[in-house]
Amino acid sequence: MIKDIILKLKNKILNGHDITIEEAKKLMEVSIDNKEEMDILCQSANEIRERFCGNNFDLCTIMNAKSGKCSENCKYCAQSSHFKTNAEVYDLISSCEAIEEAKKVEAEGAHRFSLVTSGRGLKQGNKDLQKLCDIYKDLKNSTNISLCASHGICDEFALKELYDSGVSSYHHNLETSRKFYPNICTTHSYDDRINTIKKAQKVGLNVCSGGIWGLGETLEDRIEMAFDLQNLNIKSVPLNILMPIEGTPLGHMQPLNPKEILRTIAIYRFILPKAYLRYAGGRINLKELQEKGIQSGINSALTGNFLTTTGTTIESDKEMIRRNGYEIK
Repeated sequence: MIKDIILKLKNKILNGHDITIEEAKKLMEVSIDNKEEMDILCQSANEIRERFCGNNFDLCTIMNAKSGKCSENCKYCAQSSHFKTNAEVYDLISSCEAIEEAKKVEAEGAHRFSLVTSGRGLKQGNKDLQKLCDIYKDLKNSTNISLCASHGICDEFALKELYDSGVSSYHHNLETSRKFYPNICTTHSYDDRINTIKKAQKVGLNVCSGGIWGLGETLEDRIEMAFDLQNLNIKSVPLNILMPIEGTPLGHMQPLNPKEILRTIAIYRFILPKAYLRYAGGRINLKELQEKGIQSGINSALTGNFLTTTGTTIESDKEMIRRNGYEIK
């Protein structure tokens, strides 16, 4: 029975062993309409989180530092030049703007602050690279918040420059499974993303990498992505839920069932027992189950306003987190 499988896998993990991809896929048998099965799965995921991560909760924030006119054709993205959307278009922000926002979120209790720019990425000779490095140096000198960066597909030179400028973590999502990725983007490959992650790790950067659920992928695709993240030794995993944006090829997608999202969160905790599983864009799709997700493996969050969809306030997130027994670092 599936209940016995859940408990057997939970005990295997609590005893210090990783489960296999075949074992993880057995958890796909948990019925989202069976309350008992879902409760056992979510409670087990929460036990795994408590054992390996404790009760600390991590909050990060992002700032859209350059918007629109991206050359890539990621089908979910409002900022792609391939699609007609209402996304804002503006060039790289100034140091003063970045410092003002970083100080604001630091005062509100965020632990991390990231600049995010549209475009394929950065490489040696890129006109934005030096400007961004100067901004990060200014942020380092003006705040105490940990600095993260999200600038697409980068070469090793650019990543080392970011690291030397005070950036401690690089964000670069896999987005989905290797086999499903060509359905989402054709202007760059899954291996382009993998290689950027490996280069970031090589120069000393921590890597934050996750994906988006609800692109039309299967639960099996999500599980395969989780194992790729495990193989890359990723310790911070943002979990985004697609918010369909009018004008993009995925603008017509129906939202995922909140229980489906909850089941996937719990399965990710089985696969990635020691990671920060991070609520990110689209978590409002969980509706009234958002707090249940915090009891099913989630132990970090992207908070505040996101890129092109509205997030939540830092203060409301802190209240929700404490209400569920966590300590905010």
